[in-house]
Amino acid sequence: MKNILVPVGSSKNAISHLQYAVDFAEAFGAKLFVVQVYNVFTKAGTMINVDKIIERESLEFLQGLVKQVDTKNVDVFVRTLKGDLIDTLELACKAADVDLVLVEPRTNSIKDEVYLGKTSGKIIKQMDVPALIVPEGYKFSKPEHILMAIKSAIIRKENVLSPIKDVKDKFKANVDLLLVKTPHYNDGDFDVNDELNAIVSNTTETVNATTFQGVLEHFQSHKPDMLCVVRRKRGFFAKTWEKDTILKKDFHSSIPVLVLSGLK
Repeated sequence: MKNILVPVGSSKNAISHLQYAVDFAEAFGAKLFVVQVYNVFTKAGTMINVDKIIERESLEFLQGLVKQVDTKNVDVFVRTLKGDLIDTLELACKAADVDLVLVEPRTNSIKDEVYLGKTSGKIIKQMDVPALIVPEGYKFSKPEHILMAIKSAIIRKENVLSPIKDVKDKFKANVDLLLVKTPHYNDGDFDVNDELNAIVSNTTETVNATTFQGVLEHFQSHKPDMLCVVRRKRGFFAKTWEKDTILKKDFHSSIPVLVLSGLK
């Protein structure tokens, strides 16, 4: 894991989140790209160059945040980017060969009932880059026990397991695999291949209506300090992701959640 991207909003948690990102990046010896995306719609004939003003203010804001954290020995690059949120972030990830995006739950929303705000939810739902959702105010600590929950172990994409492999190897963490048999179960879904089998220490099979319910049932017995799920159109957050905003009543986690790209 060499390059990590952190989209920054205006939340009161921004400094705490950035410090976690620095600490996480330091553990891997990775570069950290701190970015803020803005979009401006101006009327024809406008005399003031709004783009330049917002770009300057955004850059000053990001530089101010970075000054408030201990950057340690991490190479931190600050960028302001103009354009559509997802398209712009995906282009940035491709240009910088980003391995992981660190997301804070609520970049702008201040509503207590919200787990992932509109911006964070959109990033998790629509981007095809692995992401780590870090709870508000969460201080970095080495994960020792990861619970990976999936409803199908079929893997067709190359390198899709790289993020969890990197985390496991770097921190010498144990990975427990939770296979959830849902009503959409197909023959072969629980056939764990050699690549995945080499990562996990223990495997548990359960029957639940959804992967999410399987996690709720087995969370306390496993006591993980990191949760790993898979981004799929009909996956872990399928119903929850019908809207960009994710409410705490639908899903909430007090530990970091590693979201892998779809396995298939």
